[in-house]
Amino acid sequence: MKKILVVDDEENICMLYKEELEDMGYSVTTALDGASALAAMEGSRFDLVTLDMRMKGMDGIETLRKMKEKDNALPVIISSAYEEYKNDFGSWCSEAYIVKSADFASLRDTIKKILG
Repeated sequence: MKKILVVDDEENICMLYKEELEDMGYSVTTALDGASALAAMEGSRFDLVTLDMRMKGMDGIETLRKMKEKDNALPVIISSAYEEYKNDFGSWCSEAYIVKSADFASLRDTIKKILG
């Protein structure tokens, strides 16, 4: 079973993503900030990460950089309510950039495409 790490500072988003992704057959771990996400990576190997950009403490760009330092091959999907991060050079090492919406289809399709 493929393992996904969902990183978002909004607990309701974490719960929604977890429920949706588990319904798709994935094992899901959630983290409410970058530090917790990096700690989760110490104890587990993930097949994919969804990552919010605006979080307390370490923002998404810094978290993404540190994740890629640990595992450069780890696919990361940025999932943000803000399109402005698309133009941030730091976000370019992600595999995809999804703008959050009530429609889960875009994220679901992107995950299927990356994980096969």
